This record gives sequence, C-alpha cells and structure tokens, in this order.
Amino acid sequence: MADGDVRPIPPTAMPPVASTGKRLRLLLILTVLAASTLALLAWTRVWGTVDVPVSGGGVERIEVGGAIAAPAITALALAGFALAGALTIAGPVIRVVLGVLEILIGASVFLSAFLAISDPARASSAAVTAATGIAGRDSIANAVQATATTAWPYLALVSAVIMAVAGFSVVFTTKRWPGATKKYQTVRFEPLRADAAASDREADRAPDAVVDWDELSRGEDPTSESR
Repeated sequence: MADGDVRPIPPTAMPPVASTGKRLRLLLILTVLAASTLALLAWTRVWGTVDVPVSGGGVERIEVGGAIAAPAITALALAGFALAGALTIAGPVIRVVLGVLEILIGASVFLSAFLAISDPARASSAAVTAATGIAGRDSIANAVQATATTAWPYLALVSAVIMAVAGFSVVFTTKRWPGATKKYQTVRFEPLRADAAASDREADRAPDAVVDWDELSRGEDPTSESR
C-alpha cells in the first residue's frame, strides 16, 4: 500500500450521555403521552346534559358526550400520541418544531373544551337535533331549558394546559437532551502512517513457499534479484 492510503480502524468509544438529559427526555415524552391520554379519556365521557321540551308538556334530558361537544379532540389527542413517538427519534431542530406543534395542539384542545363549557346549548346542538328534530342555532338555544356540565370537559382543559407546558419544555430544554446515537458507525478511516506502509510493502516482498516451489519446478532460481 502506498503512502497516503487509508485503512479502517475501530471506532473510538463514545462518551457517556448525561443521565439528566435522558431523564428529562423520558419525562417530557411521558408527559405528552399522559396529556393525550387524558384528553382522549375525557372525549369518551359525558360532558353534560340538556333539558328540552317534548310533545305533551314533558321534558327530555339529553346526555351530551365529548364526541358531540368537542369532536376535534380525538384527532388532536391522536396527534399528540404521534408527536410523542416522533420525539424519541427527532434531532434538535425537529424537536423544536415538535415542541411548537405540541403547544398548538394544547391550545386547540383548550379552545374546543372552553367553547363546549361556555356555550352548552351550541355544543349539544347535534344531540338535540337527533333527539327532537329541532335544527338551527337559535331554535336549539330557545328549546334548551336547562343545562348541566360534568367534570370531564374540565379534565380536557387540564390536559390542554399540560400539553402546552410540555411543548414549551421541549422547546427550551432540547439542548439538554442526549444526541442521536452512533452505535451503527462501524469503522472510520485515517491516513496510513509511513512505517505501517513500509511494513505492508515488506510483507508483500516476503517469500512464498508455494511460489518458490513452482519456480524451482520450472528451473528458475527463486532467490534471484530479477524476480
């Protein structure tokens, strides 16, 4: 091998990753998962009831679930799950982007839950229409005689706040997270030293018993300098 050639050498040992960075990453990812789980759990429950008149002078109480009051929360919660998975493999720049997205998801969940709490009649319009046939925002608002709200939409609000806080934490602590692993880097290359190259050339000139025997068989002198 000539001077300047390169040869593979074993990779050097990677420095240990700070345990605090690992714990921080794990904590924030679990927080995102927990907040998304809370939002999805709240979405599956009854958010409130509305009383509407029925024929004959009676009143019917209609239960309104999160799927009716805030239908967007299910998609937002699933997006949170996907975002938590992406955080496990993302680099520093993408982590910042994901953190901002988590803030937006939290804000969207908060807005959906807040609108359902602040205007129960509007949030229950689909359920009222299905039960009584009454349609139109004003007509439904006039038909609803009483409303009651459970604790589940407030849990959705709490999950939204947790999402936003987790998103801010990801953005501002991403530099403390451990870097991407290099465990699949098998070799690296460096210039071959002159003494190593000389050793390789001497090895190339070392006598070979099989070749020498073949030359003797042909009547040639294997020790001749003209080889």
